[in-house]
Amino acid sequence: MSSSVDFSFATRPLVPYAHDYRHGDSEPRHHHNCAQLVHTLSGVVRIETDLGHWIVPPGRGVWLPAGVPHALQMTGNVAARTLFVDPLARADLPASCQVVQVSPLLRELIVSALALPESYAPASRAERIYELILDEIRVMTELPFSLPEPQSEALISLCDALRARPGESWTLENSARRINVSSRTLARRFYQETGLQFSDWVRRARLMEALARLARGDSVLTVSLDLGYESQSAFSAMFRRIMGVAPSDYFPPAS
Repeated sequence: MSSSVDFSFATRPLVPYAHDYRHGDSEPRHHHNCAQLVHTLSGVVRIETDLGHWIVPPGRGVWLPAGVPHALQMTGNVAARTLFVDPLARADLPASCQVVQVSPLLRELIVSALALPESYAPASRAERIYELILDEIRVMTELPFSLPEPQSEALISLCDALRARPGESWTLENSARRINVSSRTLARRFYQETGLQFSDWVRRARLMEALARLARGDSVLTVSLDLGYESQSAFSAMFRRIMGVAPSDYFPPAS
């Protein structure tokens, strides 16, 4: 069960909202009558839905279509800037949950929208900003920060164990023995149910856990070893390859 939080779009196509959370805050399971873009300026947000889990690093966003039940968990001090979007505002809004790249232009438009009036005249600055935001939403780039959920009980149990103990050895062979199937069967069933190769799912799970731990202040060395990497340099190489920067640059130590 989830509660419903609804919005009116009688006077504008989207409703901007700003809210800051403390480390450990959460939002219980709920859904909206509209689509939602959650953009984070700082901290990490974990989104849980029936279809999978998403993690939103600073500077990125998560898109949730209308009606999707979801819960949020905050790591670090989270500055969230959210857009609640009329699902009929555009015919080609994203149709699935996804973590997205928020362009510098869209970020500034979101901030500007917070100061706009609810009602506005045609061809006004407010109308142009709202319409440009919708245009930018349509061209957002999806990022690989999601963990799609399998459907079968055996694979759900395996994924729950992996999320709980990401630093263990999760080779295809070891994991197949855990659920009493062959490695070939596990590989086939896992891809059928999640759309990801098992090794890619493991890599994403570890990255998502790393982002949450780094956001709460754990050292890069501690995170590297806890997640099963042989060295800090091996972890940093993986992080840089996916995130584009070193973990020490992405989450600089507090001064």
